[in-house]
Amino acid sequence: MIKLLWRFGLLIIAALFFTWLADRPGTVTIQWMGREVQMAFVIAVALAFLTLALFWFVWGFFRRIWRSPTTARDYWRFRKNRKAYESLSRGIIAAGAGDSIAASKHAAIAGNALADEPLVNVLAAQAAQLKGDRASVKRIFEEMTKSSETEALGLRGLFAEARQNGDVTSAMNHAERALKLNPRLAWASSAVLQLQSLRKDWPGAAATLQQQAKSGLMPNEESNQKQAIMLAAQALAIEDTNSTEALALALKAHKLDAGLVPAALVAARIYASQNSPRKVNKIIRETWGRAPHPDLAEVLAHAKPGDGPEPRFERVRDLVSGSSDSLEGAYALARAAVSAQRWDAARKTLEPFLADQPQARVCALMADIEEASGDKGRAREWLARAIRAPRDPMWVSDGVASPRWVPISPVSGEIVPCHWKTPFEMLAEQKPETIAAPTPVVESTPIKIAKPAMAGLPRPPDDPGLDDDIGLRNRTLATDG
Repeated sequence: MIKLLWRFGLLIIAALFFTWLADRPGTVTIQWMGREVQMAFVIAVALAFLTLALFWFVWGFFRRIWRSPTTARDYWRFRKNRKAYESLSRGIIAAGAGDSIAASKHAAIAGNALADEPLVNVLAAQAAQLKGDRASVKRIFEEMTKSSETEALGLRGLFAEARQNGDVTSAMNHAERALKLNPRLAWASSAVLQLQSLRKDWPGAAATLQQQAKSGLMPNEESNQKQAIMLAAQALAIEDTNSTEALALALKAHKLDAGLVPAALVAARIYASQNSPRKVNKIIRETWGRAPHPDLAEVLAHAKPGDGPEPRFERVRDLVSGSSDSLEGAYALARAAVSAQRWDAARKTLEPFLADQPQARVCALMADIEEASGDKGRAREWLARAIRAPRDPMWVSDGVASPRWVPISPVSGEIVPCHWKTPFEMLAEQKPETIAAPTPVVESTPIKIAKPAMAGLPRPPDDPGLDDDIGLRNRTLATDG
């Protein structure tokens, strides 16, 4: 439509131009070789335009004849390239469908005409993978790393091959090289972070997490949570050797995630050793409000070294006053009451949680209370009930339960939150007639107990080092029950 309007406009301009010439008559005289030719000026202009048009046509005609070999060569090259791109497209479709024979055939056809096309190498690598030719796959990816345009793609292919072959060192070398090439590569950043976590290179892992957040690979909230986990793990590792640095790391982790129990425990223990009970109280209370844990109450109870059982009981009661109706708060308070030999207060605190199926730790604590009260029969009944009681809470990471807090998943090796909770749920069962006659319990999901990934860390948050019989009995039931 636009071209039509342009042509119509040019015709109008030409008509107006010749009309303007017709209103201004004149004569053009040409003398050449003894002859004289006279014509009107309008006719002379028209002949001039016709001569130019004829010259342009003749020039174009001879130009086409002169360039005909090149044109023919370009045509055949275009046809060949078009067939090559068609083969490339069909080969990619065949590779996606899993047809290794068709993929190899089309890759060979496309490779003959498109030697500089990166997708040809990708198709050839996919065809070799479908055929199981690992040597060819590695060779193709190595060739791709020699070009700046395909270097990142080649490194990813080499990384995948090395990881599949179990060559962790080579895989991580490829990932680190790719990350230096482009910090926004999610697969390379995740691989490097996983290696740093497995090596317990917490400072390096924290730096990688910061880079991921800066590059937009991870939301800031998730990055802060994972950085807090890394800082807490580092603080636990150096708590006994460098308390000053451990305190700084724990406080930084606590600032990023106030509900992270291990960070709060490290900071509180160090503050307690420095005789700073107010700082201990502040940190423990802030974390308790977000993630109640019995070790928090235990550390707060011993915030002032040298205090007796009664002051420790009062501190714990003050801590759980706002959450005494929760199991964690009641258990912490009852344990402090038992240490203070306040048997009635301990029994009253646990009473709301005894009607249904109390956890093994609650049953064990009730056995201690009854035994201290002189009722050995009831104590034995509670111990029998503890054998078939629901399991106590543990640290659960990616569905795997562990007695210790772990910063990385024992399943995937990635940084994931480790939650304090019951590792599996029990199927409901009919309440037995007598408390002393235990019946078998059917478990809905078998529990997986993982080897602690951080076995070398001092004083893990779930093991405060209690030497009393209650703590020993609870840990025994949690492991054997």
